[in-house]
Amino acid sequence: MSLRYEKTENILQLAIEVPTGEKIKRWRIPPGVLDRLMTFEADEIADLEAAVALMTQAGQDDRARRLKGLAVKIRALMPPNSARRAEPDVEALLQAEGLAMRPGPKPRAATGVVEALRHAVKACRKVRLAYRNRRDGRVNERLVHPYGFLFGHRNYLVAYHEHAKANDVALFSLPNVEQVTPTDEPFERDPGFSLADFAARSFGVFQEEPFDVVWRFRPDAAAVARAFEFHPTQTATLEEDGALTVRFSAGSDLEMAWHLYAWGDAVEVLAPRRLADMVHPNRTKWPALP
Repeated sequence: MSLRYEKTENILQLAIEVPTGEKIKRWRIPPGVLDRLMTFEADEIADLEAAVALMTQAGQDDRARRLKGLAVKIRALMPPNSARRAEPDVEALLQAEGLAMRPGPKPRAATGVVEALRHAVKACRKVRLAYRNRRDGRVNERLVHPYGFLFGHRNYLVAYHEHAKANDVALFSLPNVEQVTPTDEPFERDPGFSLADFAARSFGVFQEEPFDVVWRFRPDAAAVARAFEFHPTQTATLEEDGALTVRFSAGSDLEMAWHLYAWGDAVEVLAPRRLADMVHPNRTKWPALP
């Protein structure tokens, strides 16, 4: 008998029949019954803890804090014996993943900025940003309608910028947002706007008009390149000589160049010409592939 079937049988035995005067019988499950039958596996707890580590590394401290709180609540629901048995397995799985100890750069944002923006997104309330310009360092006020976030090498707020010279959806670097002041003014989200479609226009997060891209990876780099998804719209063709040709359409040639530098001389940009001019003079023969 399967464990799932046994649990179902236990629930039915504890259910209380509710008289309704109808031909169809109905039962009520008393409070607390499901709690006693609920179990959590070590793999599930480890995955949740791993998500906390990943959110922390990505600079999403507010999300990491909420997930950590959820993990604490789940542990509190576990029977003490089950929790003690699972803990060594959770620790072993986390060490095997190497997430908690992985170093490296991560973007930062001022304390409370992301949390305040999330509240505004949910409430559809306009906010005023004290925003530091990356070029001249000056702090200016921006009145925006927050739509959501894009997370990558740098984290961004996606928002409609309410300004005579803008009046369009724009990106605001979260580390450059020094203060968020909520307003009582509601806004109506553009029903035609899709965050997924907005993000898919670009290779990373920078927004430019999409253009056709063709990259050719050397035969000795083809297997590694095939393990990557460079863009959701890509097509990949394995050539007769073993090389891999990747095609897709997106914007942000600068972000493409940053990524392609890591491949060194293992990749050739066939199109567009301007991207090739950015990448080819700086290609290096690296001792390893990304």
